[in-house]
Amino acid sequence: MSQETSGHMSDDASAAIDGLTVAIIPARGGSKGVPRKNLRTVGGVPLVVRAIRAAQHAERIDVVVVSTDDEEIAAVSAAAGARVIRRPPELSGDTASSESALLHAVDEIEAGFGGEAGSAGERVGIIAFLQATSPFIPSAALAGAVAEVRADRADSVFSAYETYGFLWRRGGGDTGDGDQATAINHEAAHRPRRQDREPHHLETGAFYVFRAAAFRRHRHRFFGRTRIAEVPEWTAIEIDDEPQLRIADALAAVHGQAEDAPGRVSVQAVVTDFDGVHTDDTAIIDADGGERVRVSREDGMGVALLRRAGIPMLILSTEQNPVVRARAEKLRVPVLHGIDDKEQALRTWAAGAGIGLDDIAYLGNDVNDLPAMRIVGWPVAVANAHPRVLAEARVVLTRTGGNGAVRELIERVLPA
Repeated sequence: MSQETSGHMSDDASAAIDGLTVAIIPARGGSKGVPRKNLRTVGGVPLVVRAIRAAQHAERIDVVVVSTDDEEIAAVSAAAGARVIRRPPELSGDTASSESALLHAVDEIEAGFGGEAGSAGERVGIIAFLQATSPFIPSAALAGAVAEVRADRADSVFSAYETYGFLWRRGGGDTGDGDQATAINHEAAHRPRRQDREPHHLETGAFYVFRAAAFRRHRHRFFGRTRIAEVPEWTAIEIDDEPQLRIADALAAVHGQAEDAPGRVSVQAVVTDFDGVHTDDTAIIDADGGERVRVSREDGMGVALLRRAGIPMLILSTEQNPVVRARAEKLRVPVLHGIDDKEQALRTWAAGAGIGLDDIAYLGNDVNDLPAMRIVGWPVAVANAHPRVLAEARVVLTRTGGNGAVRELIERVLPA
């Protein structure tokens, strides 16, 4: 934590903090810059789910809540373990403020989630406001911000990173040229070395933590003793356009999922495509039009190990081909083939098996797998998958289809 911005005791500090520490994630369905932004994936995980997980992994947060007007966001958030508050239309438009959504959410929580059956209202003591458009929220820094407020060392804490950059403003010069650059935090004629410059902190927008009662009075997120929770600069990206989404995907590949053990895939079921996953995506056609495909014996052993571990598996294929069923029977794995709508077929199968979509790994290779990959917790791609599949995968395997990719995934599932 950096030094607070106000050196005196505030009126807000006089009241003891009691009640829940609640993480609130506003997530509207509408977005102009990036359509359906809160459901877009970074590292194969929807942005809203990344925010939920960051809050779940932060110590001293009692409840994680998503405020939304969108049915799909509500379903995805609930599957990830968040409580959902339905935001009314008047608080869901482009001009609605985040503060209005937070105040509404606190009212609903203290009313027992709107009188929801089995829910008793409880006072909210601290609010942790998380923005889903920040895909790399550090859970440890968030927990530290909560600790600062709870220990009465701050009334409001926000995430920022240290920068020694020279800042400029376009315009404002004496020449009347609107494009003229004007120095802001330095003298243009004097360029001190980095070690001789005063650092500044740039707000990231990832999270804000503050006293709930004082927030009700002030109706904005900065009040009283305001402090900075310093975070790494690489975590500061916010998703406002498609290029930023691609940059975030690249960062996710480098830094990985902090909550995941390296290499492990923690799921309760495995679903795979067939062509290009169990096979190398080629076929031999005989004179009668029959097809033969090449499969991996390694995959067969992996499937046997998965079966012995009691983990359900399903082959889900678009192709209506006898070779698909023959391989499935050999593996003793159920198969749905000739499927045009893989997403709906997967939803139906998961519901029948009583398995949450967030607890399923789907292994695919081509664009017809994308709808199914987007609804599961672990979208996985073979090494030679289509670029669009690689971009949306949470895990990219080292092996190609038909060359042990299924076995590789299973070996990552079994230790978890």
